[in-house]
Amino acid sequence: MRAPNYLLISLLAGMPLCLPAHAISFQTRLEKVEWMVEGDKFECRLSQPISHFGSGEFVRRAGEQVTFRLKASEHWLGNGSATLLAAAAPWQPGRGDINLGVVSVASGEVPFNSSQEQGARLLAGLLEGRSPVVRHRTFNGGESLEVRLLPVKFHQAYDDYEACTAKLLPVNFDQIRLAQVGFPGGGIDLDPMAKAKLDVVLEFVKADPTINSFQIDGHADNSGNRLTNRDLSRRRALAVQDYLKAHGIPVEQITVRFHGERYPLVPNTSEANRAKNRRVTLRLDRLPQAEAPQADAPAPAARPVDPPGSRPS
Repeated sequence: MRAPNYLLISLLAGMPLCLPAHAISFQTRLEKVEWMVEGDKFECRLSQPISHFGSGEFVRRAGEQVTFRLKASEHWLGNGSATLLAAAAPWQPGRGDINLGVVSVASGEVPFNSSQEQGARLLAGLLEGRSPVVRHRTFNGGESLEVRLLPVKFHQAYDDYEACTAKLLPVNFDQIRLAQVGFPGGGIDLDPMAKAKLDVVLEFVKADPTINSFQIDGHADNSGNRLTNRDLSRRRALAVQDYLKAHGIPVEQITVRFHGERYPLVPNTSEANRAKNRRVTLRLDRLPQAEAPQADAPAPAARPVDPPGSRPS
C-alpha cells in the first residue's frame, strides 16, 4: 500500500493546514488539481482525483438530487462515523469551517454516500471557495486521517456539470420500475393523469432499450359483483397495454393479468379507498432474452401481485 509521508502536512497557497499531529492527509497538489465531468441521461458525475487515495465525486442520478462520495483505490478509512466539512480556505481569515454532520463509513471502493442535503451544501461551499473535507481514522491503528478536495478551477467544471444535469431524465429506473395508474372515476379509460404517468415511463424506456419486460396487472374495487369487477380489471389492464403498444412497445414484451377485487391496495371501507383500489400496476424489468415474455397472457394470477413492501404510494 502506497502511503503519504506521516507528519507531512500539505501546503496550500503557502499556508499550513491545521491538522492534528500524526494525521494522514490526502489532497492533490495545488498545481495538479483537475475536475472532470462525465454523464448521460441517467447520471452526472463531477469528480476530482485525489493523489494516493482515489477521488471525490458528486453524483446526481436522474430523478434525485446530488450526493457526495469518496472512491478509494485502497482500504484507508475505518468503519464508523466520519465527519464531513465544508472547510474554509487558509487564505480566508475569519471564516470558520461548516460542520455538515457525519457519514457512515463501511468497507469497499465507495466507503460512503452523503445525504442529498450534505451534497448540495458541499457544492454551494465549493462555489464560495470552500473545500469538501472528510475527517476520520484509518482502518488499522486509528491514526487521524483527512481527505480534502480543493476548489481550484471549480467554476468552469461546475458549469459543465450543470449542463449535464439539465439533460437528465425526470426519473431513474428504481423510481420507474413499479408504476401505478389509477382509475379513480371507476371507468376503463385512461385519464390525463394516467397518460402523463405512462408518458414518463415511455420516455425512460426510449432512453433505455435494455428494458424488455412489461407486466400489467389490472385491479378493481368491490363495488360490483365479482364477475363485473374481474372484467373491469381486465379492460383497465388492456387500456394500459393498448397505450404502450400505440407508443412503440412490442406486444411480445407485454404480459397482461387481471385480478378483479382479489388484491386490494387498501381496505374497501370508504369511497376514497375504493378509488385507490381501481388501478393498474405496471412493472418494468430487464430479462435475459430466453426469459423475456413471448406473448400476451391475459389470465388471472394465482398469487398476489402487490406483496408487502412493493406497493407504490
